[in-house]
Amino acid sequence: MERVRAISGRWASRLFEALITLWLLATLCFVLLRAAPGGPFDSEKAAPPEVQAALATQYRLDRPLLAQYGAWLGDVARGDLGPSFQYPDYSVNQLVASALPVSALNGGLALLLALAFGIPLGIRSALHAGRWLDRGLMFVAGLGLAVPKFVAAPLLVLLFAVTLHWLPAGGWGEWKNVVLPVVALALPNLAYCARLTRASMLETLSADYLRAARARGLSEARLLFAHALKPALLPVVAWLSPALINVVTGSAVVEQVFGIPGMGRYFVQGALNRDYTLVLGVVLVVGALIVLINTLVDAVRGWLDPRLDAAD
Repeated sequence: MERVRAISGRWASRLFEALITLWLLATLCFVLLRAAPGGPFDSEKAAPPEVQAALATQYRLDRPLLAQYGAWLGDVARGDLGPSFQYPDYSVNQLVASALPVSALNGGLALLLALAFGIPLGIRSALHAGRWLDRGLMFVAGLGLAVPKFVAAPLLVLLFAVTLHWLPAGGWGEWKNVVLPVVALALPNLAYCARLTRASMLETLSADYLRAARARGLSEARLLFAHALKPALLPVVAWLSPALINVVTGSAVVEQVFGIPGMGRYFVQGALNRDYTLVLGVVLVVGALIVLINTLVDAVRGWLDPRLDAAD
């Protein structure tokens, strides 16, 4: 019973911290957006003053800033992210609902690709530490980390779409449209995952308990999969949170390059057009997803190493 109470208290504390984090994030974003020069209807300067006034009234821009903040916060508490200034026929809820699955698919596949190739490559490199295979893999991983996404994405388009004509240069709707954006998002994460897995595996393989197990005659395969793999993956699991943030921030560039109707593209367009509600809606949804992923990552780390839960 005491353990159940402790777990319930810990999760209640995490929920409270998550709500406070999202509130601070939304408030900071609201203040920064309103502090930026320009407004959502600056392009409507040729419109008559009564039209400008009607637009300001419709979107509550004629109220004091504190009143605008309170009204928007009340709408968010009811699950209403408000109308979009840039897309007047759609609400922010509708835009986010259409864009979130697209970004989630790209980001999820990119992370899976990074883990599916990064972990085996890191293990392979650690098992051949100091040899030509290890040096070659780490050199390629270094290149993957050095090339930013805004360079990698156009290079992929130039090679596979323009030169080889294997894949489309942009668009959305078919499986071929997914390949290049996913690869562009995955490359730096794959490289970092491989280097992190190699370093963690080398440290684990040199542990005293593995030396003792090896002295008892256990095979290298059993040592690797039964004793070394699980503790070696702890740093990789902890890295998933910053990896997700890396994917989210990189999606803004990648979605612009490939013309994908995802969250990153809406965020960029909303920021350029001062679409306050759209930018705030995207920030809130992405922030909530990051908080959720952090919670799941903590749960997985607790499963891999129960001492972490005991420390909490």
